[in-house]
Amino acid sequence: MSANPRWDISRALGVAKLFHLVCGVREACVTPFLTLYLRQLGLAAPWVGTLMGTKHLIAAFWAPVCAFLAKSYRKRRALLIGSLLGSVGASLLMVLVPPVDKNRVHFPCNGSSGLTSTDALPGITLPVNITSAQESASSHPAKRTAEVEMPGFRNPPGESDRETFRDLHVYLAPSVEGARTTSQALLHPVTSGLKDHPREVTFEVVKTALPLLPGGKGPGNPANLSGTKGKAWAFDLSLEALRWTFILSLGSVAFWELLTAPLEQVADDSLYEFLDFVDATDRYRSLWVWRLLGMSAGVCGITALVGQLDCYLMTSGPRGVVHFYGYSVVSTLALLVSIAFPIPICQQWEPSYKRFKALSIVGGDPRLILLASTIVLVGAIVSTVQNFLFWHMKDHGSGELVMGFSVTLSLLGEILLHPFKTTLLRKLSRTGLVGLGLSCLAGQLLYYSFLWSWWSVLPIQILSAISNRALWWAVGASVEDLATPRMERALSALFRGHFYGSGCSLGSFVGGFVVMRFSLAVLYQACCVALLLWLALLLSIQRRLPQERKIKYSKLLSMEVSDTSDSEQGAEQDWLVKAMREEHSD
Repeated sequence: MSANPRWDISRALGVAKLFHLVCGVREACVTPFLTLYLRQLGLAAPWVGTLMGTKHLIAAFWAPVCAFLAKSYRKRRALLIGSLLGSVGASLLMVLVPPVDKNRVHFPCNGSSGLTSTDALPGITLPVNITSAQESASSHPAKRTAEVEMPGFRNPPGESDRETFRDLHVYLAPSVEGARTTSQALLHPVTSGLKDHPREVTFEVVKTALPLLPGGKGPGNPANLSGTKGKAWAFDLSLEALRWTFILSLGSVAFWELLTAPLEQVADDSLYEFLDFVDATDRYRSLWVWRLLGMSAGVCGITALVGQLDCYLMTSGPRGVVHFYGYSVVSTLALLVSIAFPIPICQQWEPSYKRFKALSIVGGDPRLILLASTIVLVGAIVSTVQNFLFWHMKDHGSGELVMGFSVTLSLLGEILLHPFKTTLLRKLSRTGLVGLGLSCLAGQLLYYSFLWSWWSVLPIQILSAISNRALWWAVGASVEDLATPRMERALSALFRGHFYGSGCSLGSFVGGFVVMRFSLAVLYQACCVALLLWLALLLSIQRRLPQERKIKYSKLLSMEVSDTSDSEQGAEQDWLVKAMREEHSD
């Protein structure tokens, strides 16, 4: 069998490991940072939540359809290659989406100035003392102070803060409310106090330009409109820019997800059937580690590249284009690996109604109903962490390197926790693992709501590994025990795809509006309370359910052995019957 390259198991597993590793790097380039990029485009939380909810919805229901069609028409390899090739171009569409405010502050990226438009270093805000022309005419001009966040100030070696901010021209980007009074200003640093506070720089307006909106008679006043008309004109202009940015972002994300969503499921189904045909499915279970390793390496590598290359690749758009360029490059590498990816030639026939049968199995078992409801709730809550945790960290001064390191800690924690899977399942049972996962997730959310510094998110990331792994271990154990023969994969795909994906979509849609109405801290605290209430309800219901038998066929096998053996003593000496009876009695 090994002489035939089509069934070379070692080669097939090697290619599959490399493919999972590259796909992990590919996913880590963009997925954790997509909402941060959308925020830099100028989209508020509700619109970002809508975009991410649409993305999760497409992934949950479009991927199974594509996987079924690709298998039916024997076009799996064509779909893999087409998905990877299309995602290279689709990801670059996001770079072309214009930001809502095209006049945002951007600083030159060259060796002379040393200024970048990168994210803020921890805790750096610049108080700006603004003195108007009318106020400067008086003997004691009044200074209006505003705090302007100046992202990513880094001094080249040997250059002082005073030299760094010399002759800095800042364009004060307006909000909708303050658009009518915004002007272009030349700000010079007031260097007093630099020795005491080397990271605090005060700027004073020495010259103001003509107004951008009504209120003056200069060319900045469009057509010399009246004040009311000018306000309406500015508001309509902002809404128009927001509308186009949102529509283009929605179209790009949806098109991108339509191309990318089927990739993972088609690859997994192909590899599993390939190994199943040669009775080697036991070696399939360890491949997930390679994807996590790829994501761990990719998320740190891309954030390091962003800090070095982003300012040179960015022209007028927001920061973050390196994520998409890196994604395209790694997708090209994955495309090359997919050419040799193992796909079975003799495909097994499976009924098309397996998804519906799996759904009927869930509906007929109260334990699976509870577990499915838990997964939907967890998906909704985890989506708020995936969508907005980096926003919360950025508000506390975290850079993208810290964000990437926090993701790496969580992924490595999942890998290191895996050897304890059997012990935890034996000690805690499935219900205990669900309770452990929900408790850890609730603790995470409560901790996130009280972040106080740029590094404060790092210590809690170990709980992320426990909560994620424990929940999916419980799902896997439930599927193995409660599923009918040959329905395990369909039932597992139903939980991971439809239930979890639907929950992520729902949480994204709702979470954005909660953030807009209240705050991120309130959202995480509300999610924590919801998890604890659901945990209490779950445990109370679980106790009232009838006791479950661990081995459904133990009684049948015992009866068959008793009927065929010569005596009851022979049956008692059968080690298989003894083991089954002991486990059944436990």
